[in-house]
Amino acid sequence: MAKPMIKAYTLWQLVLLMLIGVQISQQASIRAERASEDFYTAAVVEFSQADGTDLTANLADNLAGYLELINSPNATGADIMVFPEMTLNSVNSLTYVPPPEKNATPCLDDPSAEYYHPFFVEISCAARKVKRYIVININEKQLCSDTPEDTRPCASNGHNIFNTNVVFDRNGAVVSRYRKVHLYLNEARNTTVLPEVVTFDTDFNVTFGHFICFDIAFYVPSVELVVKHGVRDFVYPTKWHSQLPFYTAVQVQLGWAYGNDVNLLAAGASRIEYGSTGSGIYNGRKGTLTSVIKLTENERRIYVAQVPKYKRTEQRRQHRTVSQMRKHVRQPTPEQKTQTTSSGFVMTRDYIEQYNTTWMSLEYAGNATANVCHGKLCCHFELEWNELLNMEVGNRRIFGYRLGAYDGWRNEPNVDPNYVRNCGIFACSGVTLDDCGYMLSPDQLRFNLSRLVIEAKYPKSEEILLMPNSVRDNLLPLEPSQFEWSVQEEEDSHMLNVRFALAKTESLSNLLSFAIFGNYYDEVCTYGAGSPEKDLECGYKPTGDGAAQLRSFGTWLLVLAVGFIFHLCK
Repeated sequence: MAKPMIKAYTLWQLVLLMLIGVQISQQASIRAERASEDFYTAAVVEFSQADGTDLTANLADNLAGYLELINSPNATGADIMVFPEMTLNSVNSLTYVPPPEKNATPCLDDPSAEYYHPFFVEISCAARKVKRYIVININEKQLCSDTPEDTRPCASNGHNIFNTNVVFDRNGAVVSRYRKVHLYLNEARNTTVLPEVVTFDTDFNVTFGHFICFDIAFYVPSVELVVKHGVRDFVYPTKWHSQLPFYTAVQVQLGWAYGNDVNLLAAGASRIEYGSTGSGIYNGRKGTLTSVIKLTENERRIYVAQVPKYKRTEQRRQHRTVSQMRKHVRQPTPEQKTQTTSSGFVMTRDYIEQYNTTWMSLEYAGNATANVCHGKLCCHFELEWNELLNMEVGNRRIFGYRLGAYDGWRNEPNVDPNYVRNCGIFACSGVTLDDCGYMLSPDQLRFNLSRLVIEAKYPKSEEILLMPNSVRDNLLPLEPSQFEWSVQEEEDSHMLNVRFALAKTESLSNLLSFAIFGNYYDEVCTYGAGSPEKDLECGYKPTGDGAAQLRSFGTWLLVLAVGFIFHLCK
């Protein structure tokens, strides 16, 4: 590690330094005041990383792009700026990251970059220069000897490699570090012994949690930060690979922010040839403040919004500890299909073969209702539609929707599974399931949906997130003003009545999917999923006849006790 440099100063130099320090402090204070009591200003970056064969040149190109955006006039006034996942360095340019409790400032502590990689020092200096919180995602290295509690085998070079978020404060100090828990596909990185659940405070009175990409599909750490720690603001670097009909990037981001009613700052990598794009800033139940998904070209661009602040809340109810994470035995899955659009955007398709579906053919104008069940989940659908008036008869093709239900594990190969209960519709260019779950051209989307309702009963669970899920042909979701959403607890049961409907003022001709997406994560203590004894163990009291039986049993015990006391008093 580089040693600190010691210099001797004359009295006038010390005075000059003190004056400069006061000025810097005043500048930091002025910049901090940009954030008011009601909002802060956030910037997220959609970024296309260099992808040449010269890895050193790639890093230089990416770093230059980062520094240009950090110093861009478009970012002026931003309190916090978030960059995407895996768009800066590679495993050929790994760096150490100081633990936040050290409060290290690489720009000052290692200006010659003898310990940290030069790019890491430059980002620290850039954050210090613009006086802004900067969040980056990098490939990090750490000596295995630094974590003696980790008894897993270590690489021959003595290092672990992590997919890591790093947060610099306005002075360039490292104030937070988070290492990805749920690696995606064949991501050759290490994970920590136990999942990290990480937050950081800011000088504009907002506490942020953070996670990375595929972590959003799991309870730990994302939802645990909301439920257990009461966090309402999140930074989210991602390199998402979009999948129709339910897993495109902005569709997932808005649904997660809405379902949890939190602010989400999502920064996405821009690589259409991999289906990677999608960034946005979301204000909980109020919806999108700004978002983008690029289908025709890659970009390096900043998106800025003023983000309303939530009132600080007390810590919510305690939940499971991270040491209780469970593993699920994976089941075989069908081969995943892909689609490449004319612009070169590549997208995979979700495993809709596992759904129980019903074909709904749309002919001219009409309406229909249907019920579709899978496992213990039953979904009720109501639709009304009319054919587009400008559609020529000769251009008519088979078009319709499939109504689907799924109650089971989402078993995508080479990734952690999660349990899903989903009621949804998705557009199809033909009558077979192979015709569904793809991008469709405008001439294929021939009908206006004037009414669309999905209703279902979902069981309560220790781990659950119910989300409105929708996407149009531009791969952007419906906004809260365009739909109706309600979750109501059913009386004398442990079920939730969920309703997702198109707003009465809406009529859509470009809808690709529309669903009530229930993520049950590790299926922990879900009502009715196990035995009655398990339900009792999880805290679910008997309902209906069971409750009556318990009351009858309690009355009988009371009569017996009174009789016994009367006998003793004789």
